[in-house]
Amino acid sequence: MTTETLNISEAQIVDYSQAHQEPSWMTSLRKDALKQSLSLEMPKPDKTKLTKWNFDSFKQHETKGSVFSDLTELPKEIDRIINVEDTENLIIQHNNTLAYTQVNEKAKNDGVIIEHMSEALKNHSDLVEKYYMTDAVTVDEHRLTAVHAALMNGGVFIYVPKNVVVEHPIQYVVLHDDENASFFNHVVLVTEQSAEVTYVENYLSTVSGEGNQLNIISEVMAGANSKISYGSVDFLDKGFTGHIIRRGVTENDATINWSLGLMNEGDQIIDNTTHLIGDRSASDLKSVVVGRGNQTINLTSQIVQYGKETNGYILKHGVMKENASSIFNGIGYIKHGGSGSAANQESRVLMLSETARGDANPILLIDEDDVEAGHAASVGRVDPEQLYYLMSRGISQEEAERLVIHGFLDPVVRELPIQDVQRQLREVIELKVGK
Repeated sequence: MTTETLNISEAQIVDYSQAHQEPSWMTSLRKDALKQSLSLEMPKPDKTKLTKWNFDSFKQHETKGSVFSDLTELPKEIDRIINVEDTENLIIQHNNTLAYTQVNEKAKNDGVIIEHMSEALKNHSDLVEKYYMTDAVTVDEHRLTAVHAALMNGGVFIYVPKNVVVEHPIQYVVLHDDENASFFNHVVLVTEQSAEVTYVENYLSTVSGEGNQLNIISEVMAGANSKISYGSVDFLDKGFTGHIIRRGVTENDATINWSLGLMNEGDQIIDNTTHLIGDRSASDLKSVVVGRGNQTINLTSQIVQYGKETNGYILKHGVMKENASSIFNGIGYIKHGGSGSAANQESRVLMLSETARGDANPILLIDEDDVEAGHAASVGRVDPEQLYYLMSRGISQEEAERLVIHGFLDPVVRELPIQDVQRQLREVIELKVGK
């Protein structure tokens, strides 16, 4: 059950901050966030009661990992999913330790900052302070954002100056291979005017995460006329209790496109929201989910449109197996003043057993007259005739289900704008449904 206090003291948090040579403003923020966590309310996700979810206790705040001198030292388990040898811009976090950094020389010369959060706090303190939990997400939003701010122990900081196009994708890889590790990772990704970047992150477990926390926040801020492509393939162990926030904010003519493979095994609350502040800004939010076992997933995909002539599109497909259950909330919200805007969404859930459950809740909130808005949603069980047909051709039930899952998810996977995320996601879907 949820508790009133974390199993860590203020003195321990201060010691952690000082040991990592963090600036004084970060130490103060951590202390203040810990105090706020005692009084703030828990988030209230739609149709999901959190009273029996444990978001507080964890085994260790910091679990050390190895530092890799070159890519040949990486564990072989990730080779199937992550093609790191073809990556020019790469940060690897091994448990809670910065393990490897590689940045393209042209990006460096163009003034692009690509650093692990622990390094950015030392090297670019003022710039991090400007963006860290000041806009897209704030410390006092609810109790779990305060917990995150107090305990942040990893992540990356990316800053792309005006008119710079980062030619090679930036990849952030988190390897979990210690049963004591919890992740309070924070991503800040900023593009200035007319800049462009592609960012891909990967979470991968090779051991149990039982009794540990996954509390992740990403803040993505797109300057005027800039473009951000954000991809993620998450595949962490079922032992983690998960709360994941990925938020975006756009200025005029900016674009943030999301390509998310949400394959974590544990119970999780996921909030992916984009605020289209600027006129003519846009966001495509595409995600695929597979749930199995006794997993509970609450996913809110939301695009809030403030500017004129903005365009928001949400597309998500989910498959629930065994006793898994899901709540898919899709929210398109055109605010007053957002004339000439379009908000459209599609959400589909496929259930592969009698005990699986899926809910798709499309929501349109429109405060303007001159707009375009639409939604489509469906929830249903697998057609037994499909399985029968495949099995009549000598295919086992397990293989038939695998083919049905790939067929159901692939219309979304192939629309993802980041080719490497498509490849990684197909591999992870195969791993998840083939167990």
